[in-house]
Amino acid sequence: MTATPTEEHPTASVRHDPARRSFASDNAAGMHPEVLAALVAANGGHVASYGADPYTAALDDVLRAHFGPAAVPAAVLTGTGANVVALQALTHRWESVLCSEHAHVLHDEGGALEHVGGTKLIPLPAGDGLIDPADVERAVRRARGPMAAPVGALTLTQSTELGTVYSAAHLRELVGVAHGLGVRVHVDGARLANAAVALGAGLGELTTLLGVDAVSLGGTKNGGGIAEVVVVREDAAAPGLARLRKQSLQLVSKARFLSAQLLALFEGDLWLRNAAAANAAAALLARGLEDLGSRVRLTRPVRANAVFASMPAAVAERAAERVPFFVWDPDHGPGTVEARFVASFDTTGGDVSALLGVLGEELAR
Repeated sequence: MTATPTEEHPTASVRHDPARRSFASDNAAGMHPEVLAALVAANGGHVASYGADPYTAALDDVLRAHFGPAAVPAAVLTGTGANVVALQALTHRWESVLCSEHAHVLHDEGGALEHVGGTKLIPLPAGDGLIDPADVERAVRRARGPMAAPVGALTLTQSTELGTVYSAAHLRELVGVAHGLGVRVHVDGARLANAAVALGAGLGELTTLLGVDAVSLGGTKNGGGIAEVVVVREDAAAPGLARLRKQSLQLVSKARFLSAQLLALFEGDLWLRNAAAANAAAALLARGLEDLGSRVRLTRPVRANAVFASMPAAVAERAAERVPFFVWDPDHGPGTVEARFVASFDTTGGDVSALLGVLGEELAR
């Protein structure tokens, strides 16, 4: 596509096709207009740097309303940065962290926690993406010997990498077991909003109000641009948070622009509206996939904004060239792959219909 100026910004060039839609990840979506407007509003004049600005002060108040009056927020640049800062803050240098065998922090963050924090990750079985409290207890006790790295924290992903969701009761049990063993609990909440919508619960009701010690709260996947924040339940849970944010290269000088995005999302109900729209689009897609015939089969329950389905490998390859999506398991069966489709805050019914049309055409070939 030839780069052309936009009507709003005559000197700017568009270097992508704005009509192209993707189900590969909710990272592919742009920024919600309300978030973009908040950035523009924060842009005028000069304000203090490194978080000493009115936007960050307002964000702190908003997040305490969600996560409790003692909560300590720290906005950061990336989801990986949020996880690394939070887990460093919750553990000692010699300790390890328990995670799901599918965890993003284990497979998709380039060994960041090990490289930056020097912290060993211990994967636990999680066939449906959800960790069993009994496995936590066994792993903690197994690591108490003098030759092991004792467990300092448990990290949970909500919603999970497999699109499943921890119920409040499940989380409460995990927190109780972990705390009873002297282990702190972290939630990787890149898609926490989607889980909260699925369960009809508040953000704090699924985390700090259950005793979770730290949360990596995602904004980027839910309508933000570059917007993540670590929220610690109380200062005593992670007293080194501020220092670690700086040492981990996650303290932003022009912090008002991070805070403005997060304010737009969490001060009102935009986070809720965006996540609800994504979840609804995923549910619509799941129903459509079931109508495509026996060669396409849903492989996992659809709880949030991710849909997993098996299909012929050749069909997936051709269809993904037309409407991008991700092959989760390339060896799902003879000639079959498991595909993952992720709906975004701006995924429309028309987008879903177009994808289903492409899949139907490729199945018919």
